[in-house]
Amino acid sequence: MYRKEDAHQLKFENFYLPFGGKLRRDNRWVILAGQIPWQTIERTYGQQFCDDNGAAAKPARMALGALIIKERLGVTDRETVEQICENPYLQYFLGLSEYTDQSPFHHSMMTHFRKRFDQAALAAINQSIVDTAMTAEPERVTNNDDTPSNQGKLIVDATCTPADVAYPTDLNLLNEAREKTEEMIDAMYAPFVGQEDKPRTYREKARKAYLAVAKQKKPGAKKIRKAIGQQLRYLRRNLSTIEQRVSEGRLRYLGKRLYRLLLVVQELYRQQQEMYETRTHSIPNRIISLSQPHVRPIVRGKAKSPVEFGAKVSVSLVNGFSFVEKIGWEAYNESCDLIEQIERYHERFEFYPESVHVDQIYKTRENRAYCQSKGIRLSGPALGRPLEDAERLKAHQAICRQDEIDRIPIEGKFGQGKRRFTLARIMAKLVITSETVIMVSFMVMNLEKILNGIIFLFLFVVPNVLVKGLHSYLGQPRWMPQLLPAAA
Repeated sequence: MYRKEDAHQLKFENFYLPFGGKLRRDNRWVILAGQIPWQTIERTYGQQFCDDNGAAAKPARMALGALIIKERLGVTDRETVEQICENPYLQYFLGLSEYTDQSPFHHSMMTHFRKRFDQAALAAINQSIVDTAMTAEPERVTNNDDTPSNQGKLIVDATCTPADVAYPTDLNLLNEAREKTEEMIDAMYAPFVGQEDKPRTYREKARKAYLAVAKQKKPGAKKIRKAIGQQLRYLRRNLSTIEQRVSEGRLRYLGKRLYRLLLVVQELYRQQQEMYETRTHSIPNRIISLSQPHVRPIVRGKAKSPVEFGAKVSVSLVNGFSFVEKIGWEAYNESCDLIEQIERYHERFEFYPESVHVDQIYKTRENRAYCQSKGIRLSGPALGRPLEDAERLKAHQAICRQDEIDRIPIEGKFGQGKRRFTLARIMAKLVITSETVIMVSFMVMNLEKILNGIIFLFLFVVPNVLVKGLHSYLGQPRWMPQLLPAAA
């Protein structure tokens, strides 16, 4: 059930503080509250619920606002609720009309909030926020046929957002899978204690064999392979026991969690057995975590971590604002999405970019031909022999150098997301909640850019204009210092 709320922006003068005083107009949370289209969010959010059944859901502003607060503060779900209870500005940001020291919701609701905002909904909200911030667009240049010419710079790149999983090794995965199957066997046996003998699992011997190798500082390849073979045989025996119990109708004793784990363990055993027999270390759709079976290894080729485990995210950057174009849990070639991202740029701004700045992997012949057909300059050197004219060659090299400099902001955006926000380790466990965390992170980075621009306007531009006007009216007395540098 959902009760439609009045999503009009609250006036901070009307926010009631029982201990006296009033909210400040220039507070960052008050400013941010005015940059988010709460009415649009309210209309789309309420469509998920019925009108007359069940308990009333929390308002859309409270749900999305809590996710934004958590991302900006970089705290846990529990700490987010505590911060909201202690801070009247956060309560105003969530749409409350007066201060209260009671929790507006339980911290477990944060997971439900993430499930209610999918990738498409958050992309639309992010687009609305950016559109509002970019209303003052430069005048569009048109050709003789009244068609807009190419304008702007499109920066495209991809990164990996690591999930919160332990570094996977075949031996550790098999040992964890064996322990889970032992838990399943115990669950199926529990209702029949005293009526039949408990199935043998040899768990003590299996654990001892695992520790004998896992505790070694640098075990050799032969020892690791032998230990993997042992764990595979123990796991096969347990799965055979479970299959026999399932044929007897005992699957209902597992419960939802263990049944899901059983499906994952069966697929993990199949993959590990195939890699063991073929003596390989790669396989399609490889499972690297039992708790998060959707996570895949992403080969990035970085010096610090050649392989990362998480979602691969393609991002485009326009005028400092980021747009998440694709979130994939399987490794994919990001160069195949460049044409689609350019077309999305055209949908947003009604003209194609003047130049596209990418790294080497995007510069395929297909992408080059497409950019040439649309009159778009692709960054970097062109194909073919280098220019023989020294002056033209020097000018071309300067352009290529500038293209590399223009591509730096998207790398900085990734660094901001991983150092300042939570993209360095996604703590959510489900696919939809992980995607929500990624989308909210980039949305908050756009809000930070807007907030910094507003703060800069009030702190530097407006005072500078006032001082210059005062100087022009009274002159520049010797006792009046130059408070701010002249505006560019």
